[in-house]
Amino acid sequence: MGQVIVIGAGVIGLSAALAAQARGLCVTVIDREGPAAGASAGNAGAFAFTDILPLASPGILRKAPKWLLDPLGPLSVPPSYALQIAPWMYRFWRACSPRAVAHSTVAQTAMMDLSKAELEPFLATSGTLHMLEKRGNLQVYESAAELKASLPGWQARADHGIEFQHLTAAEMAGLQPGLSPQFTHGTFTPGWYSIADPKLYTLALADRFRAAGGEIRRAEVTALEADDAGVTVHCAGADALRADQVVVAAGAFSHRIARTLAEKIPLETERGYNTTLPSDAVDLRMQITFGGHGFVISRLSTGIRVGGAVELGGLALPPNYKRSEAMLKKAKAFLPGLNPAGGVQWMGFRPSLPDSLPAIGRARATARVIYAFGHGHLGLTQSAGTARLVADLLTDQTPAINITAFSPQRF
Repeated sequence: MGQVIVIGAGVIGLSAALAAQARGLCVTVIDREGPAAGASAGNAGAFAFTDILPLASPGILRKAPKWLLDPLGPLSVPPSYALQIAPWMYRFWRACSPRAVAHSTVAQTAMMDLSKAELEPFLATSGTLHMLEKRGNLQVYESAAELKASLPGWQARADHGIEFQHLTAAEMAGLQPGLSPQFTHGTFTPGWYSIADPKLYTLALADRFRAAGGEIRRAEVTALEADDAGVTVHCAGADALRADQVVVAAGAFSHRIARTLAEKIPLETERGYNTTLPSDAVDLRMQITFGGHGFVISRLSTGIRVGGAVELGGLALPPNYKRSEAMLKKAKAFLPGLNPAGGVQWMGFRPSLPDSLPAIGRARATARVIYAFGHGHLGLTQSAGTARLVADLLTDQTPAINITAFSPQRF
């Protein structure tokens, strides 16, 4: 039986660990903080399978200058981090060319299709199917011009058979009462799934992994060292571990581990913010996306979550919770019946690569190390699909889809 170490106990790492267990491998998970401690705990809880268009796109380039002028807006770069992130931003700009976007869209679509196909069987096997919800998503617009600007993206979805319906203000009110009249148009996507609570889901995966004989250790991995016989995993203040194969799924910290194998992968951190309000804060029927403002509002089993936006600020800067407050203030204006009291603020690190695609594949230095990180906003969405691909690689099977576009060496 092959010995595998998975570094990372977020939704990607634990999903991959369970998939590897199901293939008969003996798996240990190592995480610096334990299960569901990072972005897997505080995301919006959506399986956004209809989001086949990469974040790196001409549309974002058009909006970015205006957004960057607002330090609390949908996209910000703290001045103290601007120089450090400049090379990543240059790569992002290059990934926004029409040719690059077309390439990324094909890859993203294949990944979404796989992830959706794998999801319900994975939930059933992990005993978490009861946590899946299918309420749909409502994208709202403040003018006919804003809706018109979104139509090419909706056409791309239509070409792929994704169901949606454009709505008038009156039709939106029938689906989601209480929206501000400033939203004149909307688009409802019924095939938008969500999980009851992303933290509880990830912890449930950890419980299932342990119940199947897996071990989760808390330690900070400092380096990997590979040889012909296996991989040594060095940890701070703990004995080194050995395995036949290692999966690096440590989210925003993954590039630091890859660097110990002399591999530079341009992973950056989209710092996401949110506020989780009590469940009775507003009568929310489905997730609402305020795309022009870069945030969403979601109903979870544990409350109403208002969050999103992107702060490209790395791992070391302290949180700026004024961003959470700004989104909550807007949410109150957009849903006037919302009670903003009693919220809990959160900030987490989304691991993002410049072309909006994850890194899934073997390390350059050794085939015994597999990378699975960089999913940006789509970690939960693509977790079951990534788990399938990692399990295929661990067992030397042909991956379920072509993973060339996800090569960690593509940069």
